[in-house]
Parts: sequence; C-alpha cells; structure tokens
Amino acid sequence: MSYYFDKETNVESKIFTTRANIKNKLYTFKTDNNVFSKKGLDFGTRTLIESIDINTLSGDILDFGCGYGPIGIYIKDNTNSNVDMVDINSRALSLARKNANINNVDVNIFESDIYSNVVKKYDYIISNPPIRVGKKILYEILIKANEHLKSKGHLIFVINKDQGAKSVVKDMSEYYDVKVLKKNKGFFVIDCQNR
Repeated sequence: MSYYFDKETNVESKIFTTRANIKNKLYTFKTDNNVFSKKGLDFGTRTLIESIDINTLSGDILDFGCGYGPIGIYIKDNTNSNVDMVDINSRALSLARKNANINNVDVNIFESDIYSNVVKKYDYIISNPPIRVGKKILYEILIKANEHLKSKGHLIFVINKDQGAKSVVKDMSEYYDVKVLKKNKGFFVIDCQNR
C-alpha cells in the first residue's frame, strides 16, 4: 500500500480542486490521490494555521511535510517571511508548486527526506507531521528540528491526543521549552522553542 509520505506513488492520479476559507480569505488548492487530505483542508491543519499569531511570524520559515501546500502558502500570503516548503512525496511537491502559482505566492519548494536537503536554519519550522510514519520517525522529525532552528527558534506542530499528544509534550520537554498554544476537539497545537 502506498502512503502520502512515500517518495513515489503508483496510485492513479486524479486531481481535485478544493477551496478553503482561512481567516476570511479564500484559497484555491489542487489536490490528488495519495496526497494527505486530498478532499481539502483538514481540521488539524486548519487548527494549526488558525492558532498561530501571524503577526509574530517573521524571518525564515520552513513548512515541513508541506503536502499540497496550505500552511506555507497561507504564511507567505500573510507575512513578509522567506518561506521554504519541503516534502518527500513528488506528487505533493508538484501540487504545492501549482498551488503557489494559483495563490500568487513566491515560495521555495524542494524535496527532502526528513531534513536531508535542508541546509539553513530557520526562525520557525511549522508542520502537521506525518503521524503514520510511526513514533520512531516522528520523534526523529521533531527532535532533529532543533538542529535546523536558529537560537530561540520555534517548532510549531499539531497532533491529536489520540496520537499521543500528551506524551509528545512531555517527551519534547527534554529538548525544548514547550507550551501548548491551543487545544481544539482533541488536537493540540504545540510550540517547542529551541534553547
């Protein structure tokens, strides 16, 4: 079975057009089979986006596991930040590029297996991480983020309580200064600040 966090897919392509109203602004996105949340903006990603005080975001920002691009596109559209977007899934990257054009934003999109092609440090890494990769790889994503954050940089991500949000908060406290920005219907938006 092919998953959205695989590099390539043999699942037949079927592109959809979806729209999302985010904070009273309408965005259009192309999605496809074998890309996370192909039917449109999922509740976890929406909760993450709407929990972030957009006025505090600046500098260099990485949208990790960008999928078809809603997080990075929204951030770039509403800030003067430099936004990089990475994913391993080639279909997702192609869609993210199309969606950046559709929504008229200038972002840098590239392939990376976790942080293999990430060479700079960021003020913020923001993610709805791929939970289905399992705890070992998920923790590698979360912990290794600190190597790609500037001093006092932030990793902000969303995770459901049924996927271990409470234990993630506890475990990440070994590496970061952690606070929960929001809880919404079981979803935790977690801010991990680099020490």
